[in-house]
Amino acid sequence: MMNIPLVDLKAQYQPLKQDILSRIEAILDSMYLFLGPNVQALEKEFAAYNNVQHAIGVSEGTTALHLALRACGVKAGDEVITVSHTFIATAEAIVLAGATPVFVDIDPKTYNMDVTQIEARITPRTRAIIPVHLYGQPVDMDPIMGIAQRYNLYVIEDACQAHGARYKGRYTGGLGHMAAYSFYFSKNLGAYGEGGMVTTNDDELARRVRLLRDHGSPKRYYHDMVGLNGRLDEIQAAVLRAKLPHLSDWNAQRRSNAAHYTELLSALPQVQTPYVPDYAEPVFHLYVVRLPERDALLAYLKEQGIGAGIHYPIPCHLQPAFAELGYKPGDLPVTEQVTGEIISLPMYAELTAEQREYVVAAIQRFYARGA
Repeated sequence: MMNIPLVDLKAQYQPLKQDILSRIEAILDSMYLFLGPNVQALEKEFAAYNNVQHAIGVSEGTTALHLALRACGVKAGDEVITVSHTFIATAEAIVLAGATPVFVDIDPKTYNMDVTQIEARITPRTRAIIPVHLYGQPVDMDPIMGIAQRYNLYVIEDACQAHGARYKGRYTGGLGHMAAYSFYFSKNLGAYGEGGMVTTNDDELARRVRLLRDHGSPKRYYHDMVGLNGRLDEIQAAVLRAKLPHLSDWNAQRRSNAAHYTELLSALPQVQTPYVPDYAEPVFHLYVVRLPERDALLAYLKEQGIGAGIHYPIPCHLQPAFAELGYKPGDLPVTEQVTGEIISLPMYAELTAEQREYVVAAIQRFYARGA
């Protein structure tokens, strides 16, 4: 029996080990530990990679979303439209900014925001829209930007799973007014701990985020606004700088792995493989399939040594943390159906053909048992 984790961090680390350790050693020798040369260089390199004017390093992805909202002036009493099928940080950041999340349903094919539902949820209190490029699949952004222009709304991309993804040939991160990235260790571009980034082409929004991430301070002990400690540290920036040159190759390998999965799974009518629209070049942070008997299959795969998972089993609008918003089962029917039927298969650049074949063979055996 093979043992295949959902993500294999060691397989990525080994080829980069000496480079990363030497970078960390140099930082410890200098003891320049935050907002130093590595953070500054990473910001320039990440901005260049994504073809945006500004990239501002922050402590993690939740803070990236939170500071982007605050930079846009989102405050208590405002509403922000987003999706419920996402990691809780998307909605959490809205609440932390003092605003109210307003959830719309998802498209049943892409699992991303159903853009046709946005206008019906806009009120005089609506301040922004947060589309989520979930699983590394870009949202259909042009209609969203059109709506935002008509109603004078900000658009903040949640690109926390979409490092290097493209929409109509353009990188995510520069499609809206701002974007937030997470460098959580399992992401396509992951730190060895926590890290995040805010990107924008707007000089004033960038200035505000730089202040907010460092206690609202343009220089030490002078504070222009109330911010927080949201700084990216030098060690994480150095790790990310070592990895960034490999990101495009890793993403290409993920797409190749996904294509192989899809080919192998085509013989199983029970399995709905990821749908990729013409406008999208996804990066497959996760390879998510939809199928019957999800929970039983998940248990079976675990028995076979396969580290599958669910992203995400309980949508935000049904989480106890957001009970006061008043949502109930049935309010977002597509979201609720999808979250009961999805499973994430092992996905990382280093995943071998033999491992992919083993995973699919296990799924075939599971469904053959009921034939």
